[in-house]
Amino acid sequence: MTGRERPGVRLPQLKLDELLEELQARIDAARGTRDRVHSLLEAVLSVGRELELEQALHSIVEAAAALVDAEYAALGVIGPDGTTLAAFHTVGLSEERIAEIGPYPEGHGILGELIRHPEPLRLSKLSAHPSSYGFPAGHPPMNTFLGVPIRVRDQVFGNLYLTEKRGGADFDEEDESVLATLAVAAGVAIDNARLYEDSRLRERWLLANAEIGHSLMSGSERAEALDLIAERAREITGSALAAVAMPMPDTEALGVEIAVGAQSDAHRGLVLPLDRSLMGLAFTAAAPVTSDDAAHDSRVGQDPPRFDGLGPAVAVPIGTGEGGVRGVLLLARESDRSVFSDKETEMLRGFAAQAAIAMELAERRQAAQQIALLEDRDRIARDLHDLAIQRLFATGMTLQSAGRFIEHPEASERVLRAVDDLDETIKIIRSTIFGLRAREGAAASGLRARVVRVAGEAAPVLGFAPSVRMEGLVDTDVPGEIADHVVAVLSESLTNIARHAHADRAEVLLAADGHEVRLRVRDNGVGIPSGGRRSGLRNMAERAERLGGSLDVGKTAGGGATLEWRVPLPAS
Repeated sequence: MTGRERPGVRLPQLKLDELLEELQARIDAARGTRDRVHSLLEAVLSVGRELELEQALHSIVEAAAALVDAEYAALGVIGPDGTTLAAFHTVGLSEERIAEIGPYPEGHGILGELIRHPEPLRLSKLSAHPSSYGFPAGHPPMNTFLGVPIRVRDQVFGNLYLTEKRGGADFDEEDESVLATLAVAAGVAIDNARLYEDSRLRERWLLANAEIGHSLMSGSERAEALDLIAERAREITGSALAAVAMPMPDTEALGVEIAVGAQSDAHRGLVLPLDRSLMGLAFTAAAPVTSDDAAHDSRVGQDPPRFDGLGPAVAVPIGTGEGGVRGVLLLARESDRSVFSDKETEMLRGFAAQAAIAMELAERRQAAQQIALLEDRDRIARDLHDLAIQRLFATGMTLQSAGRFIEHPEASERVLRAVDDLDETIKIIRSTIFGLRAREGAAASGLRARVVRVAGEAAPVLGFAPSVRMEGLVDTDVPGEIADHVVAVLSESLTNIARHAHADRAEVLLAADGHEVRLRVRDNGVGIPSGGRRSGLRNMAERAERLGGSLDVGKTAGGGATLEWRVPLPAS
């Protein structure tokens, strides 16, 4: 060994390369972890920024697919029953493929497994799991699977489903951990979005109440206010039909005064019994009544048919049991829409209660105005009696006394004529005073209540309750004499159906449009036989002819008879 040579340690080149590769791998792993943490934070921030619930759900699905590198992702929202999926949001499938596959899943198979057992689930092969349900035709193949539940506070809101990790690898524990972290953030975002949605909904209800209150207090007619109640409730709840029914005086029935939207013509003017209608049940109980399918609900009389194409429905009383129920608001959605939730029903109940308060305040305001008007009339009547009449009477007495001193015959006659005119004037003023002091009575004829009563009395004889519909200002436009004839013709018609028609359904329509009153009675019986006795029909025709009207009798489509009695109304 020379002086220039020094001892040293020589490491094998191979081992050094291995150490460098391991160090590089760890650096790459650390960088990958850092990048994934950054991606997770960005996803959490992105999801948390969304306030619209639907957009928040879509953002959650997109973030989940990106974080675990999955080809397909979905978020299933669990329905109110806790066992099925009410909504499904997907990423990775085109609209054409979704249409080809068909309806979204309801929660069977693996999806149902996560609903029943809300815990993270990782699978290398979906079909190997005992709960595997298979895929519908047109569905892409899926093998690897990762699912985690999303909890909103203490309730499971839904589940995230991820399938087909890119590159053919299985989902690992890190994927599960990242997705579970995203699910926690998603739960907070969903809760915030729901709270925001609730606040906006409550704001819309408050604005609607304010609009209704302003309309009533500014002097709008009750019909306008009821129409506004129906329209706003239908818009806010996304319903297809809205109807408002009010109690009919002196009867155990409700009259549908307002109906807007789908099937509104079938509801408008109907007279509904309290025991065979959602509105009647809500009125009697002074509490909301809901139905999952009003078109097939055994509690609802389906004659006449009025819920075609409609399904979920709710009837809410306008007012409270303590303050009295003033009416009922009915809302119905299309048959494929969701049922009314407890939260929706509660908001509707608050809206209807506020509307009832506004109606009561408006009525009290009108009553106060009416009292002021009557007091003013009393003052005018008192002044006329105490001042005008006494002065006229005194003037007449003076002229009558002065007439004795007038020698000219023509002048004396003129003075006596003036005295007679003063007496006539006093009579006119007294008649005016009587009119001013007279109180306004109830509606003149009460034809609505009489028609409902006749139909109710005929039900035991018929074996069923006839449906009744009324249109127009029946009580206001139809004078008492014509109203008596209407009631008589209706009674005779229902009696004839009971005796001869062998029907199991009858419809009554009474309509007044200011020009004529029309009564139509239709049944599904055997019709009117040729050559049969027609004394009843002759009596109805004579009644119509005496009033300048007509009677038409024909066949009902599908069997039965239709009677239409028309009479012109006197010009107002």
